[in-house]
Amino acid sequence: MKSHTLGSLLVAAQFGTLGALLLLAAPGLMHAPLPALAWLAIGLSGCVGLWALLANRPGNFNIRPTPHARGQLVAHGPYRWIRHPMYTAVSLLGLACALALGSALAWLLWLVLSLVLLTKALLEERWMTTMHPTYAHYQARTRRFIPFIL
Repeated sequence: MKSHTLGSLLVAAQFGTLGALLLLAAPGLMHAPLPALAWLAIGLSGCVGLWALLANRPGNFNIRPTPHARGQLVAHGPYRWIRHPMYTAVSLLGLACALALGSALAWLLWLVLSLVLLTKALLEERWMTTMHPTYAHYQARTRRFIPFIL
């Protein structure tokens, strides 16, 4: 399978699972009191996602795991500590929905979302290593999703 096609399928799976979580959680998010951890996950998701967007210039990132041909390696902002802050932000938003719903289906959808994001990250890292000679060094000094941990 071509990398572009695989990347598009993974993006569809990502948006599909996140969309399902948001649709299921929407009534509760608008009307019911949310657990404090859900609010924390929503806040962290917004902060990490916005920080990543501010650190990366428009046109340098891609929602597919295939890097842009003329893309530059970003190693400042949240990228100083983690390689995939946007995936972290998406996962945190999905986590907030799962916490708000608290159902087995919500946790299953969040697990699927997390596996899709991990797959995207692994593919992106493989392709970034071939495109950027300094990426292996960057990988060695950063974590994938959570600073100092994962």
